Amino acid sequence: DLSARIEDVVGSGQSRLTEEQLDDLEAVLIQADLGVKTTMEIIDQIREETRGERFITSFQVRRLLRTELLKILAEDQSAAGPSSVEGPAVVFVVGVNGVGKTTTIGKLARLYSSQGKSVLLCASDTFRAAAVEQLEIWAERTDSDFVKQSAGADPAAVLYDAIAASRARNRDVVIVDTAGRLHTKRNLMEELDKMKRVAAREVDGAPHEVYLIVDATTGQNGLIQAREFMRSSGVTGVIVTKLDGTAKGGIVAAIRKDLEIPIRFVGVGEKLEDLIEFSPEAFVDGLLFEEGAQSSDRRVQAES
Repeated sequence: DLSARIEDVVGSGQSRLTEEQLDDLEAVLIQADLGVKTTMEIIDQIREETRGERFITSFQVRRLLRTELLKILAEDQSAAGPSSVEGPAVVFVVGVNGVGKTTTIGKLARLYSSQGKSVLLCASDTFRAAAVEQLEIWAERTDSDFVKQSAGADPAAVLYDAIAASRARNRDVVIVDTAGRLHTKRNLMEELDKMKRVAAREVDGAPHEVYLIVDATTGQNGLIQAREFMRSSGVTGVIVTKLDGTAKGGIVAAIRKDLEIPIRFVGVGEKLEDLIEFSPEAFVDGLLFEEGAQSSDRRVQAES
């Protein structure tokens, strides 16, 4: 994990940081997917803080890292989720295939339901029959309403029906599944634009949220995807999936730094409840202060 790799570079005792160690630390942070830009700024800050004869421990290095990461992640981290609107809140979920989009929609439905909101799921990914079937299963599991049409139907027409149904049934939130677009497919991006126009015409201010799903295990490719979607789909927040399966969670900071959009939720497992609102403090502490390293930190603190 990242904390152990930092200790490997810096050592468990007190020492002066050499330029060679700073180069090694730079490589560790880049390998953790923090991104070159973010990494260079952090290394420059550590270099400044440790200039001269000052001794430093791995714990102190990680505390410096914590401060710099929180500067990036905590900025504009307003409350997640659609605010009160007239009519149903409309939430689009976008992203490429394979990032856990449909599963995340089910988890979002469960989360909103736990907050007392009634939910309707809209199956606007009409190109992939399995996507509709999977979404219907999630609707059943979360006790959500469900609207679909036949395979190959116009996704915007499905959305129109879903909004009409949500009004008729007095539902609070419409979560819209979209085709797993490769961000290079121009026609699919144009289709998404059409859906946004339909939503805006039917409900004031819609879509109220556009969540981009990014798989943490894809590393810098996830940042590339996010950048492309930002250009075309008006992303308002990012949901990072599969954080439980990777030590390279630095992509979270890279996305926030490069794109200046908030991280809203993180997926940390397969269960329905394994989608949690993003906490910068909890995320950074989990990244930098694993249990094994903490025992070493306490030893260093006791000795100092």
